[in-house]
Amino acid sequence: MKPTAWLINASRGPIVEEQALISALRSKQIAGAAIDVFDTEPLSPSHPFRTLDNVLATPHIGYVSQGLYRTFYEDTVSNLRNWLDSRWSVSSNSQS
Repeated sequence: MKPTAWLINASRGPIVEEQALISALRSKQIAGAAIDVFDTEPLSPSHPFRTLDNVLATPHIGYVSQGLYRTFYEDTVSNLRNWLDSRWSVSSNSQS
């Protein structure tokens, strides 16, 4: 990676070699990292990510946005409505 690059990991902690990343960040081989997943969660109070000035660390909420939450909740409500409608339909048909 270029010295100006930022590594972003909001997927799974173990896909990045954490110790190699810490070394790269300390030596400024890359500009920084934005991480919301870690090898061990929760992140320990003494973990180096907590003290490096070129790390943005969040508690696995880096994906959160208003639009994404709208999608999650609209899909959930739609799924519940479909399930309730199907149960009502089955119940009504069995009474006929």
